[in-house]
Amino acid sequence: MKSFLVLLIFSCGVLPAFSQATGSPDPHKKIQVVEVSCGKCNFALGGESCKLAVRIKGKSYFVEGAAIDDFGDAHAKAGLCNAVRKAAVQGEIVDNKFKATYFKLLDDKKKKGLKVVI
Repeated sequence: MKSFLVLLIFSCGVLPAFSQATGSPDPHKKIQVVEVSCGKCNFALGGESCKLAVRIKGKSYFVEGAAIDDFGDAHAKAGLCNAVRKAAVQGEIVDNKFKATYFKLLDDKKKKGLKVVI
């Protein structure tokens, strides 16, 4: 019985930390709807590999806190290397990078929205 309780506490407390979070955005921070895509393929940011980027007020920034592969195959027909999508985000621009604290890819006609909470 003691082993069962230890296992139950472990699975309820530690294992969720390794799963994808599904929490809510910080209600005290502004949510912005921005364009999101591959910085190299669609936003002309350069680089040697495909990386997630956002475009805010006409300026593009690489994202820290979420990765392009968090949202499926980037090179699929509707993937982020082939399409510019919309996302609801929270975060700030630091050192010319967008540091995301909340990132939710919004629905398009073919896919349901995916959420990554940091």
